[in-house]
Amino acid sequence: MFSDKKVKETTTPQTLERNTIAKSTSITGDISSEGDFRIDGFVEGNITTSGRVVIGKDGKVEGTITCANADIEGTFIGNLKVHQLLSLKSTAKVSGEIFTAKITAEINAVITGNIDMSDGVKGLHNGNVKKEKTA
Repeated sequence: MFSDKKVKETTTPQTLERNTIAKSTSITGDISSEGDFRIDGFVEGNITTSGRVVIGKDGKVEGTITCANADIEGTFIGNLKVHQLLSLKSTAKVSGEIFTAKITAEINAVITGNIDMSDGVKGLHNGNVKKEKTA
């Protein structure tokens, strides 16, 4: 009826990590993790993760974010390096340099600065960009 066999976990601990910075929390300094982040407070510094970063509606980040995916509802100022998909909600306010492969933006999202998707564009054209002659 009962077995002495132990069931192996199929997920690694790092995939279960979810770091939350609450609304009333303020952090100054660099943060690094393998897990996801949700920021509803204020962070001044750099965030590096191989997971997803979510900046909530009341969240604010000033610094550099390097991540796989990002969802922004709040405010971000600095350099944003998203390896896969950046999603900007209607309440997002982003100011600075954005480097991403893909981006989605809802109506009323505000972007001030530059967006660089050149790596994604190169991948689409396989490096064969045709130059047009001008008069």
